[in-house]
Amino acid sequence: MTKIFIADAFTSSPFSGNPAAVCILEDEKNDKWMSDLAAEMNLSETAFVKKNDEGFSLRWFTPVTEVDLCGHATLASSHILWQYGYLKQNEDAVFQTRFSGILRAVKSGNEITLDFPCKEVKNSHSYPELESALGAKPKYTGLTGKEEKNHLIELDSEKQVRELKPDFSMLSKLPVSGVIVTAVSSNDEYDFVSRYFTPAQGINEDPVTGSAHCSLTPYWSKKLGKKEMNAFQASSRGGMIKVKLGDERVFLTGKAVTILEGNLVI
Repeated sequence: MTKIFIADAFTSSPFSGNPAAVCILEDEKNDKWMSDLAAEMNLSETAFVKKNDEGFSLRWFTPVTEVDLCGHATLASSHILWQYGYLKQNEDAVFQTRFSGILRAVKSGNEITLDFPCKEVKNSHSYPELESALGAKPKYTGLTGKEEKNHLIELDSEKQVRELKPDFSMLSKLPVSGVIVTAVSSNDEYDFVSRYFTPAQGINEDPVTGSAHCSLTPYWSKKLGKKEMNAFQASSRGGMIKVKLGDERVFLTGKAVTILEGNLVI
């Protein structure tokens, strides 16, 4: 019987952070089955994990598409593997992925650190459709991610980031799949804040996005002159990520809480 879980990632409190479904596969499933289940779960991501000789295979699906990298669902998957005995407490989680190579997760107490690829941010230009969709004029505009599929936008203040009310219909028509909006933090608890919008992938606003911090980390490291920072994603649920810049890698540290354990009957 196929086990399925829901865990809130990048939080220590239930009903905050970013919820992900984690499906532990005993046998191979086709892409349509996984896509249909992800649509049924209707969370920003459903992760599919299967034991293999090198560790575990890992794939991530939104309700409408497969994605090439997902931080919170990887954190949730690692958390489930340790909590339910699929991994020993002193073992690292090693994942083979289709688009992002080998990913690792390390457990230290109740924190999990993800070893993810660093994503360069390339200078770009703002344009009227982007500004209309955001309802704000960017301080900086960049492109990042695989095939430069995301905009990274810096705004003037944390207040502006938090109060932003984008037009999701207009955002979905932009020539990118997502928009990361960020600003330096206005308090000492965090170094920077962000939000992530990706209506083109079926998610108007993702609560806490690990993959976005693969770009935010090198961006803010260069601006602030720091290798280690505290980040906060200022969605309605919110979540904190400790980030560290390495050599072409980004290390994302957070916690997770299990919400649901169940069995699929299909």
